[in-house]
Amino acid sequence: MEVAPENWIDIGGKFGRRFRALAEQVPFVCHGLSLNIGGPAPLDEAFLRRVRRFLDAFSIRCYSEHLSYCADDGHLYDLMPIPFTEDAVDYVAERILRTQDITGRRLAIENVSYYAAPGREMDEIDFINAILERADCDLLLDINNIYVNSINHGYDAERFLKALPAERIAYAHIAGHYVEAADLRIDTHGSNVIDPVWNLLDTAYRHFGVFPTLLERDFNIPPVARMLEEVDVIRRLQAKYARPVSERLAGHG
Repeated sequence: MEVAPENWIDIGGKFGRRFRALAEQVPFVCHGLSLNIGGPAPLDEAFLRRVRRFLDAFSIRCYSEHLSYCADDGHLYDLMPIPFTEDAVDYVAERILRTQDITGRRLAIENVSYYAAPGREMDEIDFINAILERADCDLLLDINNIYVNSINHGYDAERFLKALPAERIAYAHIAGHYVEAADLRIDTHGSNVIDPVWNLLDTAYRHFGVFPTLLERDFNIPPVARMLEEVDVIRRLQAKYARPVSERLAGHG
């Protein structure tokens, strides 16, 4: 299960007790909404200390955030694109390193959907890989975002996917999106996953091996049985590429 820490930090009473009970039953990860890792405002270190206490208290398995910015003097309530530049790589990597120092754990950054690329000096894939390397952090691999961006910005989704470093994948997201036009997709998490996105997940498992994968659905919530059908698709694809540990190790010998 995945939660936004901003929605649960300092929650007590009945809901706090329910959350603790759930966290003791199933693994939880946290996906942040407000860290503003690429923004111009100073890093909110007081907030990060609260996040660390929350992660420690509930034995959260992973803390992830968006590779974007969402605030300056106040919150923008949207995920804005960071310019793909060398200066931005240095700036973001330094903030990720500081985040990891404060939280005492690796941060997983998510490749985000974006609809404009202001000040672009390098390709998106080079920008992401440079930050992963310089900050020595992990990757939250969003399969749908790769597909959406490939349509909106005209690149090959499979080639982009295969250029990411397997060893940094912490877990993945998969979701649906909205078709605005033939050449414009909007990342909404409000519809069913479509076949090209499932195919890209299949390619990811085949290329990288199986990794934990979370189905995102933010609104237009269908009956639970319908959502579980999509979870079952994930499980079937994972089973298709699952190999015993001995075989995986032999492949690296």
